[in-house]
This record gives sequence, structure tokens and C-alpha cells, in this order.
Amino acid sequence: MSKGVAITGMGIISSIGNTVEENFQSLIDKNAGISKISKIDTIHKDEIKVGEISFTNDEMVQILNLPESNNYSRTALLAEIAVKEAVNNAKITDINKYKTGLISATSVGGMDMTERYYYSYKDEVDKRKYIDAHSLGDSTLKIASSLGLTGYTSTISTACSSATNAIMLGARMIKSGKLDRVIVGGADCLSKFTINGFKTLMILSETDCMPFDKNRTGLNLGEAAAYLVLESDEIAKKENKKVLGYITGYANANDAFHQTASSEDGEGATLAMKKALEVAKKSPKEIDYINAHGTATPNNDSSESKAIIRIFGKTIPSFSSTKGYTGHTLAAAGAIEAVYSILALQNDIIFPNLNFKTPIEETLLIPETEVINKKIKHVLSNSFGFGGNCSSLIFSKEL
Repeated sequence: MSKGVAITGMGIISSIGNTVEENFQSLIDKNAGISKISKIDTIHKDEIKVGEISFTNDEMVQILNLPESNNYSRTALLAEIAVKEAVNNAKITDINKYKTGLISATSVGGMDMTERYYYSYKDEVDKRKYIDAHSLGDSTLKIASSLGLTGYTSTISTACSSATNAIMLGARMIKSGKLDRVIVGGADCLSKFTINGFKTLMILSETDCMPFDKNRTGLNLGEAAAYLVLESDEIAKKENKKVLGYITGYANANDAFHQTASSEDGEGATLAMKKALEVAKKSPKEIDYINAHGTATPNNDSSESKAIIRIFGKTIPSFSSTKGYTGHTLAAAGAIEAVYSILALQNDIIFPNLNFKTPIEETLLIPETEVINKKIKHVLSNSFGFGGNCSSLIFSKEL
């Protein structure tokens, strides 16, 4: 059985940057990527703000050198860009040299193309190619085909914790010896389907979101893709790989409280963090930074705050939500925040919680609001999804 799970590559595209380096620069410069909707024709485009990626679909098709006849959804385009950066970053030249898998997460899938062409399918035969792109597994299969990957593939969709669960499953498969190497992460594009859905839930903000602030009014949706390359520490040593960090803890819990709301006392979040610490064999006091889920909805931030207090007591580590930069990217959120957690580890930097002014009265927790230089050995990253699906990861500098 492998001793540990090494992270040897990562790739990301979000509203604050098209590469890992661009995302890092935006984080330390406090450059948010929240703006009015420009690429989706929706009646809500002047009412809400989102984290939108600058590339058009046609531009991404050109970047990936795809034929005009392709049937890629926007989710698949974003995913493939991030995956290729991660694989290149890990310096992988033979994708099938070891037992290699791909576990990708999404919740939107090809919905953007379905909603665009659904009423045209009957008359426009050339648009029917997007029917096959609707399913959640389509982007996973496209990535595998593009990489020439012949090993294990799987798609995970557990709402906002999807990518975190993909990362957790990949780590577990390496620990168990079922895989030597696995590409893990997630992607979601913006669509009218998700905008309308969250608007119906009345949790979208008309202004820049304010995670953990008393006066928060809701979240900003975003689109993004991010992937990590995980390898057994044995393979990493054998290949003389540069290790970006290690996954030492992971857990998934479900409080089964409500279809969309988190439990008021943070039961699911508490269980996820507690179990992740147990897997990592770490005590709460060893966590140097929490990249919180922090969606800026009244329910989530109150629930997560209470869970953090239940785990850490009076000694709360430095924490922040980075969703003020990117918006809530749904199934991609856990992956982009995994990248940010690793960047925090590598650079001994805590990223600020944007737009915070007043603490929540019930908990009085205050996130970091400026870039903080601090020695960091262990980072806890939280992702809490609809249906009470709560997951936490622990990233460490060393095993």
C-alpha cells in the first residue's frame, strides 16, 4: 500500500485567470473576477453578477485545435484546457505508463448547449450533435480520448462538493493501490439553467458577494475548471517529480437535513472536518489555514461558522473564502479551491476574504481580509453541497 498521495501537477481556468500563474497573481493582487453577465442572453443579466470567463467557445475551440465539427459543450472546453495544463505541469509524456485514471466532476454538463438548441433539434439537423454532449459523462470521455487515456474513468456529480469528492476518490484509489496516478477535478460552465435555478432559490446576490459578512445577501455564480494530477509517492520518487504538496486527509459526510440548505448547527460540515482530521492523523491545532466553502448565503456561512467553532473551539485558524474572487463555481469549486490551497502551501500565503466588513452576530468569526504571509504546513479545504453532501480535504507540505 502506498505511503502517501503526492500532487505533481495542476491546471485551472477561472474568471480571475486562464492559468495557475494568472490565478495566483489575481489572488495576491485582490483582483476579483465578478462582473455583469455578458455571454448569456438571460433576462437576469442586469440583475445579478457572476464570475464569467473571458474566452468565447470559438476561442477555446481554436486554443484546443478542435475541428469545426466538434460537439464540445462549454463545460468540456473549460475542462480540457485545465486538464492539459495539469498534465503538462506534471511533465507526463506517456499517459498510460502507469495505472492511470481520470475522475472528473460536473453538475451542469452539456446543459448550455441543450438549452441553446433544444427547440432547434427538430429542424436543424446539424445541431443534433449536441444531444450526445448533454450527459455529465460526456466531458470526461472527451478528456480521456484527447489524452489517449485507456485506464479507469469516472464522473462524479454531488452538487457543490463534486470536485472535492473526485479528489477524495482519486486519493483513496491511490492509497489502496488500485491506481498509481489519477487526474482529478471538475468543471462547470454558466448556463441559464443554473442561473434560473439559483434565482428561484432566492440566493443570488445583485452585488459582489460578501462571504461571512453579517449583511451578506447571497452568492455570485461562476464558471471554472481545475484539475490535479495525483501520483503515489513511490511513483513521484521514482520519476524524480517535483511534489507540489500531499493529500493527507479527506472525508465525506451527509447530515441529510434538507435538499438545499445546510443544517443550522453545521452537523454535516462538522463531521466532514472531524473525519478528515482523523484520516490525516492531525489535531485541529495543526491546521494553519482553512479555505472555507463560504458561499455568502445566509444559511451556509452561519452553518459553516458554527461547524468551525465546534471543531476548533476558541483557537480558530486563519480562514477565508475565495468565492469573492471567482463566484461559486458549483462542481468545479472544490477543485479550484484545492489549487488555491496548494498555492497557499507553496507560497506560505493566506488569501483574503473579499468584501468582508461586519462579523456574523451569532459567531463573531472574522476571516482574513488582506494577503497574509504565514508559515503554512497544513490547509483544510471545505466543500458543502446540496442535499447535505459535505466534504473536506487536508493538504500538507510534507507527509
